Amino acid sequence: MKLYECQHCGQVLYFENRKCERCGYRLGYLPEKGLLSALEERGGAWLALGAPEQHHIFCANAEHDACNWLVGDNAGQSYCVACRHNGTIPDLTLPQNLLAWRKIEAAKHRLFYTLLKLKLPLATRSEDPEHGLVFNFLADPPDQNAPKVMTGHDNGVITIALVEADDAEREKRRSTMGEPYRTLLGHFRHEVGHHYWDLLVRDGGHLKAYRALFGDEREDYGDALKRHYNEGVPENWQNSFVSTYATTHPWEDFAETWAHYLHIVDTLEMAAAFGLQVRPQIPGGKDLSVVIDIDPYRSGDVQKLVEAWLPLTFALNSLNQAMGQSDLYPFILSPKVIEKLGFVHDLVRARS
Repeated sequence: MKLYECQHCGQVLYFENRKCERCGYRLGYLPEKGLLSALEERGGAWLALGAPEQHHIFCANAEHDACNWLVGDNAGQSYCVACRHNGTIPDLTLPQNLLAWRKIEAAKHRLFYTLLKLKLPLATRSEDPEHGLVFNFLADPPDQNAPKVMTGHDNGVITIALVEADDAEREKRRSTMGEPYRTLLGHFRHEVGHHYWDLLVRDGGHLKAYRALFGDEREDYGDALKRHYNEGVPENWQNSFVSTYATTHPWEDFAETWAHYLHIVDTLEMAAAFGLQVRPQIPGGKDLSVVIDIDPYRSGDVQKLVEAWLPLTFALNSLNQAMGQSDLYPFILSPKVIEKLGFVHDLVRARS
């Protein structure tokens, strides 16, 4: 993620801003240019000051304040490149559903920012009925005895339980399941990892290399899940896995590694946008010194990402603790995990 600037007055802007707080201009995001732009209304459409060559309209979901992305006024589309992947959304006549959906859409749009920058395939279900990417955002049934909605992936269909937008409920689940980290954005990044395993690994001719590193995904998934919850994680799991859930099955290992790769590139881009440097003021702090000035979306070497990421997370974790908060990034990147991140990096770089 990066910072933006209002083309009308020069004010610093952030990705989710709808209006410039200095000059009052309305803002819209141009996904094809990766640009947040100040807008001027022109005859029922909008002129983006950052891309004045074409008029635009807002995505239809802007009506619900769930999207600020733009569509070309001659594109023949009502929904933006992110929202056209929606399958089912909750009943918006219920105020609590609308608020939850807005939170979910904010996380989903951050996901799509990254997927677009990485130039990953983004076919909709109508464009590819078999493998197209579609999101269903589902509320639990009113019957308390009925099965709850489970967040998950099935052949390009990603389901996000609406209750995950409830911060208190999500924290309760995180604590109950012994997870160090659980966010809406994390859910999106993990579940879309399963989708891209299908497209880039299984269908992309990389199964042999994947199995050598992550294991054989033909292992029965149901049995693996039962073993994980009945027996717990293997001893010394951190030597090979980025999280305890990654130990469940090779599919989950890949999805967790994929999610962490997206965590890293997006956060490093923001750190570079702020010109962050880490320079510990202690004699032995030289090894933790780094100037974060790389473009993580263009780096050809995953090691360069890791060399910037580790000092940054040491600093951020320390700052969080100074505020009485838990670590921002409570994970360890062992050499084996870095090798797995490299596999994901190479997959992605082959697309860009």
